[in-house]
Amino acid sequence: LHYIDNEDADLHKTLKITLPKSWKNGPTSKLLHQFVESYNASEKGSKSPLDVLDLHLATRRNENGSNEGNAADENSTFTPLASDAITIEVIDDREDVYICHGPSRSLEDIEQEQREERERKKAELANTVACVHFGCKNRFPRGGPYPPCIYHAAPPVFHETAKFWSCCPQKKAYDWEDFQNIKGCLTGRCTEVKDEEGPNGAKQKQFLGGCDLREAAGEAQKLKTIDDFNAAQASGSDAAPVLERLRSVFAEIGVENELFDQVVDGIKKKLGGDGDDEDDTKSEDILAATAEDLGNELKKAMKNIAVQQLRIK
Repeated sequence: LHYIDNEDADLHKTLKITLPKSWKNGPTSKLLHQFVESYNASEKGSKSPLDVLDLHLATRRNENGSNEGNAADENSTFTPLASDAITIEVIDDREDVYICHGPSRSLEDIEQEQREERERKKAELANTVACVHFGCKNRFPRGGPYPPCIYHAAPPVFHETAKFWSCCPQKKAYDWEDFQNIKGCLTGRCTEVKDEEGPNGAKQKQFLGGCDLREAAGEAQKLKTIDDFNAAQASGSDAAPVLERLRSVFAEIGVENELFDQVVDGIKKKLGGDGDDEDDTKSEDILAATAEDLGNELKKAMKNIAVQQLRIK
């Protein structure tokens, strides 16, 4: 039991209690009375006695609901305990419990407050509307006034474990909270009028997935005819089609095109390529060397995976 709800640190107190079995199935109010009795009997209590009627018990939990290391976690929150709650049902074994100022409440009191809060939120939802801009969380009265808004220009993308806004593809997140914290790229005023028309006159989607990404990639890289492919093979290096096919295959197994391009460009620079096409012979040589170097690196990676699999067995 900890009493730290006082600006004067000299008046803080910690009391360790091993609960009798009868207390475990009794109300939490017994713990509070025991602490106040012990505190007021001490030198600290003689200077500043506590009033049990002006105190309540609370636990401290992290965001994930854990009580481990809660005292040092700035993101942890206090949860008041009802005075008539059964101790063993609301306090974990060896959990820290805090004595806080403010009258205790019964289970009925807490339930009534929760009902009132639900009704308040219900009324708020009925009398307000949500901004329809992508990424904006504002709510406002129907018909305005319309508050300032920071939002995204295009819908979100949920592809496998990655989450990002299609207007800001460089800012990826893999945790929902991190995704929600990605700041919008546009500013303006909230609105309740939804834009039904998306790019190219199509109906605006509210979110995009893997199929949309592949469709967009297909539009950007249209399939070549057999004649086009044969002409490219006859006039250019064999390495370019290999890298293009590999890029497509990697995308199918979840490796983003941006990541593949970054690796290939890095290998080209390492081999002396500058991305210019002024010297076709040099460009073909760089592409062939890039494909070979990438193949070697992938082979090493595959061997390492095989070795790890053998170790596991």
